[in-house]
Amino acid sequence: MSATTSNSHIARRVVAALVACGVIASLLLAVPSLQGVAHQIAHLNAGWVIAAVALELGSCLAFVAIFRLFFDQLPARPARRLAWTEQGAGALLPGGGVGALAVGGWLLHQRGISKRTIIERSSALFFLTSAVNVAALVGAGALLAAGLAPGPHDALRTAIPVAGGLLVTAMVLIAARAVRRRRAPGWLAGLTNGIDGARGSLARPSWRLLGAIGYLGFDIAALGAALAATGRPAPLAPVVLAYLIGYLANLIPIPGGFGVLEGGLAGALVAYHAPATQAAAAVIVYHAIAFWIPSLGGLLGYALLRDQSQMLALRRRRALRAAQAAPPKRSSTAAALAS
Repeated sequence: MSATTSNSHIARRVVAALVACGVIASLLLAVPSLQGVAHQIAHLNAGWVIAAVALELGSCLAFVAIFRLFFDQLPARPARRLAWTEQGAGALLPGGGVGALAVGGWLLHQRGISKRTIIERSSALFFLTSAVNVAALVGAGALLAAGLAPGPHDALRTAIPVAGGLLVTAMVLIAARAVRRRRAPGWLAGLTNGIDGARGSLARPSWRLLGAIGYLGFDIAALGAALAATGRPAPLAPVVLAYLIGYLANLIPIPGGFGVLEGGLAGALVAYHAPATQAAAAVIVYHAIAFWIPSLGGLLGYALLRDQSQMLALRRRRALRAAQAAPPKRSSTAAALAS
């Protein structure tokens, strides 16, 4: 993929995002049943909205920290830019995290990292952050099921999410064991090595591991702040469950997740007793924040990476020209004979 093609591809995604934002705003103003949502958004508490922006920025910075733990062979500045670019790709491209991994892998390979290392370390990062997600899902569901946290306590909204999280974890571990027994070659082996890499990172304590917790925790807190901005804050455990369940809608490959993510999150929040109007308003504001902060940061990170790559390429061309223009060195034996 050339730089020009990549830039035009990203530009189309940004334009599509702007159009989607306009469509959503038009619907809020045009559809009578959604006028209450538009009114709610117009009267949000500005302090809580600013807090949501700060928390989302904290989530992005936390990802940068955990990214640098797994790609510590990169210098600090390019690693930070790559981490931001990967987050921007996740926000802009369909499929969310899958698109982010693909773009991140392409850029890492351009930096000279082998495909095997990219697969192993990217999958280790993915499995570690996914493990944090499952732990949050199981923990919040268990607290509600035991009656230790405010919110609904029925089995449908507590035990089933817990069982689902544990089932997915068991399936991943069983599949990884089966791949190891068959000694599968290629990318499958790299994925299973990624699970081992995620475990290994826990065996070597580092403050950067907190990034995996902050990446999820600050993002959920941003959604909670958006809810608080509507004047109807929600208890923590239901917000955690609604966030993790609602984000499953992002599996539908829509650029930026526009429409599907709002529906998934708002529906999940309503299922956990959030008022429908406030939930819809909060989700629209949250998604706008969660989309534009990583997207703009990612575009800036990619532009800086591209400028750096062009500068390095220019230096290499100049060095090559200088080497070609320099007269050939005479050997010591030839010099002695000439004298």
